[in-house]
Amino acid sequence: MRILLLLIFCLLIMSCSQQEKTIDHPNLLFISLDDMNDWAQPLAGNSQALSPNLMAFEKEAVNFTNAYCASPGCNPSRGALLTGIHTYNSGLYSNYQDWRLIPKLTESNTLGQHFRKNGYYTAGAGKIFHYQQTDTLGWDDYYPSKTRPMPPDNFPESAPANMPVFKYMYNMFDWSGLPISDEETGDFKSVDYISNQLKKDHDKPFFLACGIYRPHLPWYVPQKYFDLFPLETIQLPKLLENDTADLGEVAKNEIIIRGGNYHKHVVEAGQWKNAIQGYLASIAFADAMVGNLLTALSESKYADNTIVVIWSDHGWQLGEKNHWRKFALWENVTKSVLMIKVPKGVSSLPEGSANGQTSTLASLLDVYPTLIELCNLPDRTDLDGKSLVTVLQNPDAQIDRPVLTTYDFGNYSVRYKNWHYIKYIDDSEELYDLDADAEEWNNIANDPALVNIKQQLNQYIPANPAPFPESSLIPLMEHHIPPIKSKEDYFSQERRDWMNRFIEKE
Repeated sequence: MRILLLLIFCLLIMSCSQQEKTIDHPNLLFISLDDMNDWAQPLAGNSQALSPNLMAFEKEAVNFTNAYCASPGCNPSRGALLTGIHTYNSGLYSNYQDWRLIPKLTESNTLGQHFRKNGYYTAGAGKIFHYQQTDTLGWDDYYPSKTRPMPPDNFPESAPANMPVFKYMYNMFDWSGLPISDEETGDFKSVDYISNQLKKDHDKPFFLACGIYRPHLPWYVPQKYFDLFPLETIQLPKLLENDTADLGEVAKNEIIIRGGNYHKHVVEAGQWKNAIQGYLASIAFADAMVGNLLTALSESKYADNTIVVIWSDHGWQLGEKNHWRKFALWENVTKSVLMIKVPKGVSSLPEGSANGQTSTLASLLDVYPTLIELCNLPDRTDLDGKSLVTVLQNPDAQIDRPVLTTYDFGNYSVRYKNWHYIKYIDDSEELYDLDADAEEWNNIANDPALVNIKQQLNQYIPANPAPFPESSLIPLMEHHIPPIKSKEDYFSQERRDWMNRFIEKE
């Protein structure tokens, strides 16, 4: 009897111990990367890139290899993720808008606000929203401040350092290895702030957000990261001669106008390999910053009760389709990094997340509903994404739905199964079978055998998208190209004359 009672007592102790480990409201470490494309090693888009910390994290997390942004611009992508509302439902289409002046978003609870209102301590650093746009209601604390979210960074004494200036060039389109340490960079300061938060005693669950600015332009990082990629080893992206011949008017014009004809200017300046070196160096630097954060978490007392999310706002092109930067709807521009790790013991996912890759189509809009389900916060019925918790349990699970991306007003990308369909404001189209044509070299939109496929994909494009709120437009600098605000705007004589002058000059 004594032995039996002892066994029962031990089982009760073990049961209580298990109950103590159940986490209803886990902590959250939320890490964003800027302009990180599928060259990052977890997406294996380019064998030259080095991102060992992201690769190590993938072994502990679910890596969504087919995750897509709501829009290929920092502002609309981040605004959609952080409010949970898609661009075509809000009217946030462009980098040149203030999201706080868009009525539907002003009235919405951001991700930070939702966590803060439901008992979380929220703190952030760096670029979470776009540049100096902020969410003062979403944070208990912010570095450098709630109204100045971007820490100062190091620039060369004479900028631009390498890229010759041309008309309408983005004023930060440049790269250089700098004789500085990691500690002297703005990103390190953001990472250090969040790392110090992980050293503190918190009496509430926390939501810590760190916005790492690289590999966004300018690609100014410590020289040691450039040294990882000697120029003689740099490989140029694979290109197809006359790749743009089967594109419509909008796509061709966007390469020249919105894309600024960067490819022409980079090649003429003999800077293509140098620019790629700068981008690769910036990926490696951003990865090192991620490593610092993950090390700080692992060394803290919160290592076993913190969900980690790592995401990038959209991809980037470096000469593919003669295009540079973002602002386009092709696959390597709309695809984003998204990895999520859930520790064991979280009550909504007791065994924690699985690990490895999932090919299911996902949207960055899915992050909001996923996190509030994982953290047992009140549900939101007004969110446009879908929870990914079932995929975190089983990466082989597939969510059967299309993923929609917009660019400016009236341009849409639809990803569904192996298909990528693009429809522009002038009704020109592109269609790619990504299983057969991963580089998107062969536009098969005019294939009569695929009419039914196009009709099926076209039905997912919204018939009545939200209008572009004029009151939200930020005054444009000279190098900024006016966003498309409506179909009438695109076909107006004023815009046509302006486009024709630009194209003729180029």
